[in-house]
Amino acid sequence: MLVLSRKVGQRLVIDDNITIVINRIAGNRVQIGIEAPDDVHIMRGELDKIRRQFSGNDEASSVDSVPVVLAAEFDAASESTSRSIH
Repeated sequence: MLVLSRKVGQRLVIDDNITIVINRIAGNRVQIGIEAPDDVHIMRGELDKIRRQFSGNDEASSVDSVPVVLAAEFDAASESTSRSIH
């Protein structure tokens, strides 16, 4: 794992097509923006863990396999974004 320190407004570039921007830091909370092609699936870690439990294995499967009720529970706590992040 690579661990970096970044300040607000600074960016990380991954593989020339994914950019992570540090938008805001407040206390122990960091708000990031992710710029990536539409075909790159981005999922919060807690939802990926649930998806894996319901898929029955550790291989990637459709995001639709996450039960809507559980996904809604996590989404209720998140802020709106310009791109749907699961």
